[in-house]
Amino acid sequence: MSVVDEVIEANETYASGFSNGGLPMPPGRKFAVVTCMDARLDPPRFLGLQEGDAHVIRNAGGLVNDETIRCLLISHHLLGTEEALVIGHTDCGMLTFTNADVHERLGPESESIDFQPFPDLVERVQQSVEAIRNHPLLPDSFGATGFVYDVQTGRLEPI
Repeated sequence: MSVVDEVIEANETYASGFSNGGLPMPPGRKFAVVTCMDARLDPPRFLGLQEGDAHVIRNAGGLVNDETIRCLLISHHLLGTEEALVIGHTDCGMLTFTNADVHERLGPESESIDFQPFPDLVERVQQSVEAIRNHPLLPDSFGATGFVYDVQTGRLEPI
């Protein structure tokens, strides 16, 4: 069975018991989560979220960059979120390479791309939190808090 077939079959099972079609568009708990795309992270599970509770924004490294800010601006100004949780994690792949490493691997066509690796996880989470707190289009009342998720224990550590 192909991956596509597996996904379609799983979705059919999910849809057969689906009862959340009436959830409102704004997240019920009025917060957003910014975290990594790492497959070992399941934010709804480790944060106790249900469908409709929060926006979850994921990218490589859980970085607050221009795209993340765009999402947070929509999340806050159009859908009412009041704060963001920035969650990095231990054993993150973004700690394992430099731009030069990727450029060498992919060739000269990739040299215009900043893959945004980082050498210090806690520092990067702090930088992301500060980027949210200092953004001119997010009000001072919009909260931002940083955490590190431990992939070995499943625990969150506040930064």
